[in-house]
Amino acid sequence: MSHTLILLRHGQSIWNLENLFTGWTDIGLTEQGEEEARAAGRMMVDEGLHPDALHTSVLARAIETADLALESAGWTDMSTQRSWRLNERHYGALQGLDKKATAEKYGPEQVMAWRRSFDVQPPPLDLSDEQHPAHDPRYADVDPNDIPASECLADVVARMLPYWHNEVVPQLRKGLTPLLVAHGNSLRALVMHLDGLSKEEIVALNIPTGIPLMYELNSDFEAVSHRYLGDSETAQAAADAVGKQAR
Repeated sequence: MSHTLILLRHGQSIWNLENLFTGWTDIGLTEQGEEEARAAGRMMVDEGLHPDALHTSVLARAIETADLALESAGWTDMSTQRSWRLNERHYGALQGLDKKATAEKYGPEQVMAWRRSFDVQPPPLDLSDEQHPAHDPRYADVDPNDIPASECLADVVARMLPYWHNEVVPQLRKGLTPLLVAHGNSLRALVMHLDGLSKEEIVALNIPTGIPLMYELNSDFEAVSHRYLGDSETAQAAADAVGKQAR
């Protein structure tokens, strides 16, 4: 038995456009990001896809992308779950900083390690910092030991996989088609798991904004195939642009 899964990175955010580290900071979409979200809904319809269940992070840019995509597709009353476990990677004290300026200050190798390595955390936020998620009421029910002050991709994999196994896989087992609207690094973490990528391989993977990524999974929920909807060259160019942001 095969299963279908759809992944969607939120549309371009204001801080994506301004080339700033975003992380858990709640930033809205640009006009381009809004149109990317609507286009994602149209692409799914054009492919004959109709997800049965929606999962998003608790961050506004993912929620807004999901809302616009569903509205564009004409889908209503979809079962929806939101979880901090699908949030973007927490960039610690880098959040709000310009990526290029940070590379000029600390050197491109250090910033690339912070951005894309598997197990190197950026400098953490101090608990007293008002930006620390411990002060955000959305995370009041989260175990304080689970609330990050900074994360590497390995941390994102560790906090995302329980959600995958406990919430998404049971829906796939029932024959549903889940749509996960999340972020570059939370989706990279899931792709790493689905495709069995190594720590070295995941460093080179970039996920473009606003383009649905469809997976076909086998009975063990392992990837059989995957592809971006729409034009493949457009998706590749958008992914390449993501990889150049700090250079």
